[in-house]
Amino acid sequence: MNRKYFILILTAVVLTFVQTVEAQTVGQGTVDGQRNAGRPKIGLALGGGGAKGAAEIGALKVIEECGIPIDYIAGTSIGSIVGGLYAVGYRSADLDHLFRSQEWLSLLTDRKSDLRDVPLSEEDGVTYIFGFPISRKKRKEGERPMIGMLNGDQIVTVLDSMMHRPGHIQFDTLPIPFRCVAVDISGPEEVVLSEGELAKAMRASMAIPGAFKAVAWGDKTLVDGGMMNNLPVDVVRAMGADIVIAIDLSNEQHESRDFSLKDLIGIGGILDWAVSRPDWKKHNENRADADVLITPNLDGFDVMSFGLESISEMIARGERAARKEYEKIKRLKN
Repeated sequence: MNRKYFILILTAVVLTFVQTVEAQTVGQGTVDGQRNAGRPKIGLALGGGGAKGAAEIGALKVIEECGIPIDYIAGTSIGSIVGGLYAVGYRSADLDHLFRSQEWLSLLTDRKSDLRDVPLSEEDGVTYIFGFPISRKKRKEGERPMIGMLNGDQIVTVLDSMMHRPGHIQFDTLPIPFRCVAVDISGPEEVVLSEGELAKAMRASMAIPGAFKAVAWGDKTLVDGGMMNNLPVDVVRAMGADIVIAIDLSNEQHESRDFSLKDLIGIGGILDWAVSRPDWKKHNENRADADVLITPNLDGFDVMSFGLESISEMIARGERAARKEYEKIKRLKN
């Protein structure tokens, strides 16, 4: 064979191979948070709702079954817990096991298991009744005084151990870029957390006012993001998502009136907020903006339905709700 023709044929073979490899790579994404430009970016918005977050796990099972790649995640409250764990690499089967096996009452209340049979005790300035901390005589060094019954120390410790990412990090460096929503009560204003201590950020997002102590975050005082944005479709859009799958745990749209969070100042303002719920306006807008909206029927359950039977049923309901949207979800892969 003529050497010139041999070189031409070899060059053509090499070019064909390179083009094939590049074509197979399109749409696969990478583990360092960079996403390929060959397909629309898909975002996941996870709503808040306490124990009802178990339903999000059931929905995630169906999303995984459809083979849908997730490029961005934003979560509020329990959605930040589920979303943060998912962003670092846990999948629905792992989260299913976590929700079913965790002693949630002890975890959320910082109960000391070795004192569960002791009616009254005191350790390190903390008074316990059957292991539940009820008062603290002194704060930790540098700790600001915060209103709320529960410190939430144990859940931060557990999450930190599961994340394997201590210290200050950029949430865009996670396998799936992540945001969680909190509210600066001293503003007051919505705060979208994109960097910092990951477990602490998730804890801030779920700090239900009055139940959990607020979280000091620089010069901000953070509480549950559900006070302003309980279904962060807009947040995951801002991250770059072209298509958004939203899992809403609230079951319904709401009537709302215009109401500034500045009106929260004072007891009367808080009561007005509780009645009028100004967050509902954004919630309705975010529901409408989702490309796929999954709404499990969670009647009969509440934020503290952490019993094993309840968790199992809510996971099943989340899966059933997602299956109703199966064809819509499946089409996102194309």
